[in-house]
Amino acid sequence: MPTLPESHEYRLVAESFGAEAERYDRTRPRYPGALIERVRAESPGAKVLDVGTGTGIVARQLERTGAEILGVEPDERMAEFARSSGVAVEVAKFEEWEPRARTFDTVVAGQTWHWVDPVAGAEKAARVLGPGGLLAVFWNAFEAEAEIGAAMAEVYRSVLPESPINRIATCGEDPYGELCTKAAEGMRHSGAFGEPQRWRFAWEKEYSTEEWLDVLPTFGSATLLLAAERAELLDRIGAVLDAAGGRFTVQYATVVVAAQRA
Repeated sequence: MPTLPESHEYRLVAESFGAEAERYDRTRPRYPGALIERVRAESPGAKVLDVGTGTGIVARQLERTGAEILGVEPDERMAEFARSSGVAVEVAKFEEWEPRARTFDTVVAGQTWHWVDPVAGAEKAARVLGPGGLLAVFWNAFEAEAEIGAAMAEVYRSVLPESPINRIATCGEDPYGELCTKAAEGMRHSGAFGEPQRWRFAWEKEYSTEEWLDVLPTFGSATLLLAAERAELLDRIGAVLDAAGGRFTVQYATVVVAAQRA
């Protein structure tokens, strides 16, 4: 069986989300307040670099705490949306972004660090952080009720057999475990950080079939689908959810890998 590329090598997917920028910003879940508060508490100051800022979801949550944000985003369409909400954004892949001697107290990445080379990303973050500066990368992992989750997973395996989403763990005991391990290894490899910590914040959200089908096209597994493939995915997932009553609860775990600049 051929070896699949690393997630950060799927550049067409990584830079495809701008096609659904408005939907992405409207439907993607925010991050728990406890996470935002802990990031600010662990940081030595207010200057934050947001890697893969997207439409500015993380940036706006942090700005409301008094943080000063600069976003870096490879997709001009996502960057333009973030700018429209007041977030300052520079367009570049993080590994290639030029900091121009600027420094920050915190580097964050919400739902995006898997699109960054974990070693090169940690090394670039170390370049812009002062001593004690915080690097915190995090993901919202989700898991539907058992029977619904199993049925949706079968649809994904059928419609999108080669999608990287099929290699990502859901909420279970170690959500996004592979990605978290790679992030921590990258931080260690850089030699610039203390031992990475793992944080976890559990919460839940109820969805209707319509609401879930609204957010589904923003997932990386669906952004590049042909119209017929997308229609099949939405129809089959919708049938699963309608058969289960049209409403279901998603268990979320926001998982974090964080380390301080040595």
